[in-house]
Amino acid sequence: MVKSYLRYEAQSTFGVICSAGGNAVFDHSGRLSITPALDSVVVWDIKKATQVAQWSDSDNTAEVTCIARSANGKDFAVGYADGSIRLFDLQTNTVNVVLNGHRGRVTALQFDATGTVLASGARDTDVVVWDVVGEVGLYRLRGHKDEITGLAFVGSGDARNAGAAGYIVSSSKDTLVKLWDLRAQHCVQTLVTHRSEVWALAVSPDARLLVTATSDADLHVWTIAADRLDSVETQGQDSVEIQAQDSVETPAQDSTGDQTTTPRSWDAITEYGTVRRSGSSRVVDLRFHASGQFLACLGTDRVAEIFRVRTHHEIKKKMERRQRRNREKQKKDGDGSGSDAEPEPVRSITAADELASFQLVRTSAKPVSLDFDPTDSDTAALVRRGSLRILLAQNNNSLHVWSVAVPPPDKTTKQAALPEPSLLNSVEMAGHRTEPRALALSSDNELVASAASKSLRIWNPQTGACVRTLECGTALCVVFLPGDQIVAVGTKEGTLELYDIAAAARVETLDAHDGAVWTIDVHPDRKSVATGGADKAVKFWSLELVAGAGARRRLTLEHVRTLQMADDVLALRFSPDARLVAVALLDATVKVFYADSLKFFLSLYGHKLPVVSLDISSDSTLLVTGSADKSVKLWGLDFGDCHRSLPAHAEPVTTVRFVWGTHYFFSAAKDRMLVQWDADNFQRIQKLGPCHGDVWALAVARHGAFVIASSQDRALRVWAKTEEPLFLEEERERELEEMFDRGLEEAADTNADAADDDEAQRAGKATVETLKAGERIIEALDLADAERAKWADHAAQLRRTPHIVPPQPEANPILAFEKLSPEAYVLRTVERVRAADLDDALLVLSFPRVLSLLEYIDIWARREWNTPLTCRVLFFLLRSHQSQIVATRSMRSRLDSIRRSLRSGVATQRDQIGYNLAALTSLKTEWEAAATADFFDEAAIQNIQDSQLKKRKFVGLKA
Repeated sequence: MVKSYLRYEAQSTFGVICSAGGNAVFDHSGRLSITPALDSVVVWDIKKATQVAQWSDSDNTAEVTCIARSANGKDFAVGYADGSIRLFDLQTNTVNVVLNGHRGRVTALQFDATGTVLASGARDTDVVVWDVVGEVGLYRLRGHKDEITGLAFVGSGDARNAGAAGYIVSSSKDTLVKLWDLRAQHCVQTLVTHRSEVWALAVSPDARLLVTATSDADLHVWTIAADRLDSVETQGQDSVEIQAQDSVETPAQDSTGDQTTTPRSWDAITEYGTVRRSGSSRVVDLRFHASGQFLACLGTDRVAEIFRVRTHHEIKKKMERRQRRNREKQKKDGDGSGSDAEPEPVRSITAADELASFQLVRTSAKPVSLDFDPTDSDTAALVRRGSLRILLAQNNNSLHVWSVAVPPPDKTTKQAALPEPSLLNSVEMAGHRTEPRALALSSDNELVASAASKSLRIWNPQTGACVRTLECGTALCVVFLPGDQIVAVGTKEGTLELYDIAAAARVETLDAHDGAVWTIDVHPDRKSVATGGADKAVKFWSLELVAGAGARRRLTLEHVRTLQMADDVLALRFSPDARLVAVALLDATVKVFYADSLKFFLSLYGHKLPVVSLDISSDSTLLVTGSADKSVKLWGLDFGDCHRSLPAHAEPVTTVRFVWGTHYFFSAAKDRMLVQWDADNFQRIQKLGPCHGDVWALAVARHGAFVIASSQDRALRVWAKTEEPLFLEEERERELEEMFDRGLEEAADTNADAADDDEAQRAGKATVETLKAGERIIEALDLADAERAKWADHAAQLRRTPHIVPPQPEANPILAFEKLSPEAYVLRTVERVRAADLDDALLVLSFPRVLSLLEYIDIWARREWNTPLTCRVLFFLLRSHQSQIVATRSMRSRLDSIRRSLRSGVATQRDQIGYNLAALTSLKTEWEAAATADFFDEAAIQNIQDSQLKKRKFVGLKA
């Protein structure tokens, strides 16, 4: 009989506030923060520091790398490390669209002003423009040679309309900044001034200034001439192509020897100058405020610098002061020539005159991203609030909102005497600042303790809520003492720290070892504890009750005996029957002693590197060891023989744990995977993960109800046991299928890269989903062709023998069940393909099947079934197979029929849309006429009425 197991499924992930791989943004109200949390997105209420929602997709395991907010305020584009893009709805917290077009990590996302077009850049050096409404990729722009770092729309055109104006500015690590014409779909200008990687760019809201940032201490500022953009749009296609051939600016040397660029008559972007930053570190983020008055620059040196954009009046006054100082200096330093000396010519306005450093926001950790509050979009709102709100995400798993005071409109920065920026809100309590290195479960599995450097947190593993947060030393191990009221933490400083969960306080600190305390374990009799450290000693501690605060008594530890070892102790474990204690040493051996007398029993050797974790099965017969040599070994505790050595992981093993009552055990390693094993037949049962960082600790609930792991990405992940059976052969087949699918995607990517080197290409990517969608279309075509062939044969027999009626052919069971004709069945199959995957799915079809699909398109066009989809499929097939279709003479009559039918169908739909628009316009006019009222100034009317009233005169009367 085939042995079956129960499958573990991912249940929850908690402990992550903000992952360092992506950027955090405000929502449209400024109350919520949309934050990356590894492979999901978390929506935080910043003021309450609570989680509002979590966005995730069950089909995705890649990390979030980029987030962009749409202009409509409810859609957010999320880019992932595998190149996919998902559009989430803030109101419903669901995925609306999935877009696949990149072959690398998505690094830049930007919506246009209408929110209907999305531009994305990735590590594959491509810029892809997407139609959000149509859920399809419009085109791919190629020209950069390295990772895209920034994108910005310039102009008010619609990228979906080939005849509309519109531009995109892109920056890359190849030191280039390119201006792309969305109408011609090619680069019209390239900026080559930068001498190092361009890490960020920002365009002012009025599309007048372009600011780029590199790894040096200067911000490069450029001016964008809107009139030159319009002149390029009005030129013909031929002249644009001529300009594109010489679109790279020619470097020249100025009088000082520095490299500059020579502007040409058609250059829309010209150099304005540089602005010196306060720091010299690499720029992480660069962003203009929505009002256009401020520019924020975020560096890796824990400083966010705010620049203020001076107004024209301020610049004019600054230039006048400069001229006055120059005249005074000339008079003071004159050589007697007096008034005959010529005055110094007036210097032109530079970027340093317009951009001035305003405030510095110093963060507690290295910042990751920056965003302005969108509610301060205009000057009036900014004046009413009197301050800027800035959202800063940090790489220590925290979110901060800073308030930066701004001067009133009638005062300068010096006159206003503004205070320093202040921390307004923060989200810090829901996660560790550093990676948790140790885990422990309470005896009833209701609480889990995670220990990291300088912090100890108690969690509810079912809800993911943080129950207690305590400060501790550099924790290396943690355990719940009997009663689950006290938690003991072993630190790198060699101390044992005891914490009372109910009181949320540290109650005692013991000097346990002269070096780091690497391991701690509770004796099965629940009366003593053993610790091992870097001082080559195993110390045994008894649990004692002492008087605590008030009348309450508490547990404490009292040292009773010491077992001296030959090397540093890395791990130890008592056997559940309290007979043995196993100790792992730095010399890659495991020593087994009798727990009562501490006499030597067994020495287990065979690992090539030190054993970092070990565990003993519940029946005290098996010992499992995990080593830095990437292997897991199983030992028998009766004679100390090695049952099996398993090459468990691709990286060093960090922890191993048995499931109570079974011979199943889990192992975790730095390869970011958890693996479940069967120690009886030495088979791998299941792989769990992957995580987004090295797995450091592992805890298994009693009888294996769930497994919890902590990793380098600061996340705590819970996998719960389900009732779904698992068979080893099926699991191996599933793993082979996943490997085969990955091979197909890599082969498709290789073929796509070697296809052509055109600057503008089709936006799309062959994935497993597109291949499966193409196979479903092929199956539907084969089924429909077979069904139509049967009925055609039946009709032919009727014509040959009209007096003998042949029996009707048996209908296909699928068509009979769905109650669909063959043509409708093919159309429904095509409709069920996601719009973003349709083009790549149609590329799977061979040319004979393309001809078959064109027959069905002819039928759909005649019957006016889903005319938009019919046109899209037809046009794509004609573009992709133009040469073969032109060479097939029999297709001419078919195409003529399709053309006539489509023209009729499109005309019908156009008339219907026009009629509906006219009706809606009429309804709008009637509603406005009925609902609009004249405006009256009630305050002014009341003043007029009061002035017209006669004042009463009070007269005293005598009796």
